[in-house]
Amino acid sequence: MAKALQGFSWAMLLLFCAIQELGSWAMHTAVEGPGLGQPGDPALLAGGRVKRGWVWNQFFVVEEYTGTEPLYVGKIHSDSDEGDGSIKYTISGEGAGTIFLIDEITGDIHATERLDREQKTFYTLRAQARDRQTDQLLEPESEFIIKVQDINDSEPRFLEGPYIGSVAELSPVGTSVMQVMASDADDPTYGSSARVVYSVLEGEQHFTVDSKTGVIRTAVADLDRETQDRYEVVIRATDMAGQLGGLSGSTTVTIVVTDVNDNPPRFPQKMYQFSIVETAPVGTAIGRVKAEDSDVGENTDMTYQVKDEEGVEMFKVTTDSNTQEAIITVQKPLDYESKKVHTVVVEALNKFVDPRFVDLGTFRDQTIVRVSVLDVDEPPEFRPPSNLMEVQEDAHVGSVVGVVTALDPDTANHPVRYAIDRSTDTERIFDIDAKTGAIVTGKVLDRETAGWHNITVLAMEADNHSQVSRASLRIRILDVNDNPPELATPYEAAVCEDAKPGQLIQTISVVDRDEPQSGHHFYFTLAPEATNNHHFSLLDIQDNTAAVHTQRVGFNRQEQDVYLLPILVVDSGPPALSSTGTLTIRVCGCDSNGAIQSCNSTAYVVSATLSPGALIALLVCVLILVVLVLLILTLKRHHKSHLTSEDDEDMRDNVIKYNDEGGGEQDTEAYDMSALRSLYDFSEIKGGDGGGGGPGEGGPSRNPTSELHALPQWVQSPDLDFSVFRDYICRKVEQADEDLSVPPYDSFQTYAFEGSDSPVPSLSSINTWSSSSEQDFSYLGGWGPRFRQLAALYAGRRGEEDSEES
Repeated sequence: MAKALQGFSWAMLLLFCAIQELGSWAMHTAVEGPGLGQPGDPALLAGGRVKRGWVWNQFFVVEEYTGTEPLYVGKIHSDSDEGDGSIKYTISGEGAGTIFLIDEITGDIHATERLDREQKTFYTLRAQARDRQTDQLLEPESEFIIKVQDINDSEPRFLEGPYIGSVAELSPVGTSVMQVMASDADDPTYGSSARVVYSVLEGEQHFTVDSKTGVIRTAVADLDRETQDRYEVVIRATDMAGQLGGLSGSTTVTIVVTDVNDNPPRFPQKMYQFSIVETAPVGTAIGRVKAEDSDVGENTDMTYQVKDEEGVEMFKVTTDSNTQEAIITVQKPLDYESKKVHTVVVEALNKFVDPRFVDLGTFRDQTIVRVSVLDVDEPPEFRPPSNLMEVQEDAHVGSVVGVVTALDPDTANHPVRYAIDRSTDTERIFDIDAKTGAIVTGKVLDRETAGWHNITVLAMEADNHSQVSRASLRIRILDVNDNPPELATPYEAAVCEDAKPGQLIQTISVVDRDEPQSGHHFYFTLAPEATNNHHFSLLDIQDNTAAVHTQRVGFNRQEQDVYLLPILVVDSGPPALSSTGTLTIRVCGCDSNGAIQSCNSTAYVVSATLSPGALIALLVCVLILVVLVLLILTLKRHHKSHLTSEDDEDMRDNVIKYNDEGGGEQDTEAYDMSALRSLYDFSEIKGGDGGGGGPGEGGPSRNPTSELHALPQWVQSPDLDFSVFRDYICRKVEQADEDLSVPPYDSFQTYAFEGSDSPVPSLSSINTWSSSSEQDFSYLGGWGPRFRQLAALYAGRRGEEDSEES
């Protein structure tokens, strides 16, 4: 069928081209080349007649030609051609010589290849007419265009697919879903090859498409996502405006039906049963229930609530935001003995309700939840829960303070036993009857020592002591008037010698350790032994205080300097208790203004008495002074010893150590001999040095060589014991010899004491008392080759000295 349509199209196009070509030849329409007919052109004839030039019409070639012969395109012709073949026609430009061939004599152009307008719509060429013999250009070169004539060879294509659209369920008829668009590669300006129309191949029961715009719309109003949530719709696009012979293409459009909240929540069961122990604490989760909703997304979000009054009081319902489940929790303590089963009505509601679908019905549902309470063995409970008891402080041991009662709440009603937590009553002031719960006193009470007692009472099942309850009990000790009143302080007062009658001396008050409920009220009077007192009077002020006044004119310290006034104080009871306190009154000398200047000698003695704190402070000061004196003496002694050590350090000698035979003074090392000198008496040596210290005897003007010979010779005292030093030096030598990590060396300790077994005397000048002129070093030559050079040095030096003396 398609091949037949394609052949028909070819035939129609060829016929159209042939008719157009014949018309052009009949009309002899002239087309001038570039530059023809311009002023001054040599082609213009003398009479002003314009020479005719090229003659042709617009050239067309049909695309997709499949014939075996070259396709005739058109003919170029010059009006100067007389048909004798003297003119040669040539072409150049796009496709010349390959796609397009020209007959040089007739000017006929043929297309030799199959052309595609969708790839190239026209070709631009240039035509030339030359004299065949001279090859001279007879006509100016002219440009012409060969257009490729379109045929309907491209079907419409949906280039933006695959298409996915969406529409809400229950949308009204004609609701726009989406738009599709197909493109046709044919020439939209020629014919109807590119005119596309749309139609629905599959899915026309639910959707339609606009034939011109490609907009897809709903065809029904009862799209239900819960029934079918997506549709596959096939859309076809046909060119040639849908006429017979047009080409077509199709695409599949996926249309997703989106959800709306058109379904209410529904509980899958009308009753749920759960159980929980009666001891479960408040907030314990009993179970979960969930209402199902056919919608999706936020349309399934729910809230739950308890509808019945009993359930609202005992239970609480919350919503799990992740699972949309109702969580039922305990809101008040449960009691198996009170109620074994609770019935709760739970209601589920959609959180977001679409008002468009309210007429579809109520968007809520209810279910019944039965909660069974399980019995557990519970500890006894105290009844009533009063925690305050009172007892008089003078109650006898064993008196009943009060009774506590506890009952087993379980159905079995086991007997209860009582005890006191002794960690709260370590002194065992109270006891309790294990069976009756009566609390009795275990010791004598004293409110003034402890007015309150806090104890913990234990109640437990008789056959199961692990079931224990605790109750805190506060016991208040009620006051009894068992303490007499006393003066607040040991009062002391002073009275001037020139006091007048009725002068106030002292105001006194009292204290009482008791605390009667009606408050204190004290009575003051002079003790019976002071009834004959004519010096002072006591006045009860009626506010629990009393005032002492003088009763005569003037007092004399010489006659009596201290008065003792006994005062009797009585409380209000019951029973009334009393005590006697003494007020000490001293007679003092006063100035004209009544200010006390001095009292009797006894007062001075008392005032001079130091308190223990003052005595301790005085002792600390004395101790500090003693420490300072000792510290000063220690510093002076240390300073003196330091000066002595400095004097000793001034006395230094040089010990000469020779590393080889002839090094001279460069091979010496000085050692401080003060440590060794301090062990022995150098008085004789110092005396000898002092004698030879004059200027004429080699004092400060001596050279180093003369000083070396003038050093005093060491004389060993026979009564000194050097064994300690000898042993010490030997140990040091052994340590030096055994240490392989250091090279061998000599030290002054090695030669400090040569011992009595030395075969030769010492070379040191310390061992001699004589001057350098009295020594003879000739014996050095007999010591061996090592000392020959030393002997020569000393012999030469001695010769020089002798010559100088002569």
